[in-house]
Amino acid sequence: MTPCALLLSGGMDSTALAWSIRPDLAITIDYGQQSARGEFRAASAVCDALNIKHRFVEIDCRSLGSGDLAGTNPHPVAPVSEWWPFRNQLLITLAASVALQEYISRILIGAVSTDNTHADGRAEFFEAIRGLLRLQEGEIDVETPAIDKTSVSLCRESKVPFEILAWSHSCHVSDLACGMCRGCMKHRATMRELGHDEY
Repeated sequence: MTPCALLLSGGMDSTALAWSIRPDLAITIDYGQQSARGEFRAASAVCDALNIKHRFVEIDCRSLGSGDLAGTNPHPVAPVSEWWPFRNQLLITLAASVALQEYISRILIGAVSTDNTHADGRAEFFEAIRGLLRLQEGEIDVETPAIDKTSVSLCRESKVPFEILAWSHSCHVSDLACGMCRGCMKHRATMRELGHDEY
C-alpha cells in the first residue's frame, strides 16, 4: 500500500480510522481552536498506543475564526454554531504541506455522513479539493473512507476498543469536555448507541 497520513483531530471519527487503518503518519493541527490542547492530548495518546508517527502543527488563526471553536459569536452565514470559515480547506492545505515534507502522497480525512451540515464536509467539497491538490506539485490525494458512514457505524466497523475510543476529545469549546456543546452531545450519543451507557 502507498504510505498515507491521517488528519487526526483526536475526535471519535479520526480515532476510529487510526485504529482500523494504522496510517504511517498522523497530523494534528492547532489552528487556534478553543479545544486544541484537548485534541492534541487525545491524538497523542492514540498515536502512542498504536505506535504511529505523530506530527503536530501550530498556526494561530484564531483571529479568523467564528463560533464555538473560536470562542466568538457565529458568523451570520454559519450553518451551525461550531462552524469555522473554510476550516477543512485550511486543515487539508496544512496537512498536505506536512505530507509533502514526509514524502507521503495520500491524506485520509475522518469525515462522516453527518458532516454534510457543513459545505466543507460534503463529498463534492472533498472531490473538488482532491482535484485542486492533484493540479499541484506532489499530486497529493485526499481520501474520505468513512464519508458514507455515521460515527456509530464507523466505530463499530473499525472495532476500535472502548479504551482507545474513550481517549477521544470532541468538545468544541474547551480542553476538557464541557458536556453541553454539539461536539460533546454527539460524543455522548454515539457512546450510548455503542452500548457505553455510563456516558
